[in-house]
Amino acid sequence: MNGIILVDKPRDCTSHDVVLELRRILAEPRVGHCGTLDPMATGLLVAALGKATRLFPFLSGEDKTYRGRIRLGLATDTYDAQGNPLGEEHTDIPPEEDIRLAMARYRGTIPQLPPAFSAKKYKGQPLYKRARAGNETVRTARPVTIHRFVLLGYDPPEAEIEVVCSSGTYIRSLAHDLGRDLGCGGHLSELRRTASGGFKVEDALTLDRIRDLAGAGRADAFLIPVEKVLTSYPQAVLDDAQVRMARFGQAVPLERTEAQAADMACPPALEPKSFPVVRLFDRQGRLIALARQDPSKNVWRPFLLFE
Repeated sequence: MNGIILVDKPRDCTSHDVVLELRRILAEPRVGHCGTLDPMATGLLVAALGKATRLFPFLSGEDKTYRGRIRLGLATDTYDAQGNPLGEEHTDIPPEEDIRLAMARYRGTIPQLPPAFSAKKYKGQPLYKRARAGNETVRTARPVTIHRFVLLGYDPPEAEIEVVCSSGTYIRSLAHDLGRDLGCGGHLSELRRTASGGFKVEDALTLDRIRDLAGAGRADAFLIPVEKVLTSYPQAVLDDAQVRMARFGQAVPLERTEAQAADMACPPALEPKSFPVVRLFDRQGRLIALARQDPSKNVWRPFLLFE
């Protein structure tokens, strides 16, 4: 069983809990997810089965979209509603215009400090374990890109927000930093991931629904084949001889492929690579491999095999 499953993660369970449950439901040990959701958060969790887990380097780096709420007036040590208060609650809550102006300063590429209670590692140990043990940790800011950070509604002290951001962004940190800048403190009280790359939460299923469909032998109702993933990448169709070459990792001559897309420009996530990437299919429509173009020798070089 190979493919992608879109799960609507419930509140109060970890992303790893979802993976374990999928392994039980599908009797498939090779299950993973790309893009961790905190236990408090709900929404889209992209899981992969079998050989589809090889696509994680491409899927995990895609932009994410979230909707949530920030509770102004009180900061917590975890930056969300599950943490302990940091000081007294503020009753002097800023007006809506101040919030919008403060939010605007976070758009673009900014340095972001991860929460002390996070899965980021320091000297091989997750930060949250060190924080729970009371150990001091040197946290390092890393650049993230905030494409959209807007106020959807305001019912003091609750601010409803939407965020579109690069992979690795902590919405909890955005909430905490916004509250700090406003001088009243704040924490994330609710969060739901609505999109990851081209995947939407509207297409995701609950674990209960996946369990029912799997029990009825309807894996086709929730499993997205690898052939339907990374569709923004160009593709080329191979003949039987080329398929054999690709399966052995051998370079495939460019002039003999039936290219299905004229634009072979490199996708943004792969700009640092030397050559564009193409999906190689056989004539039956099965994905054989991902390959990079080597124009110096006029060949495609497979680097990720699926058969």
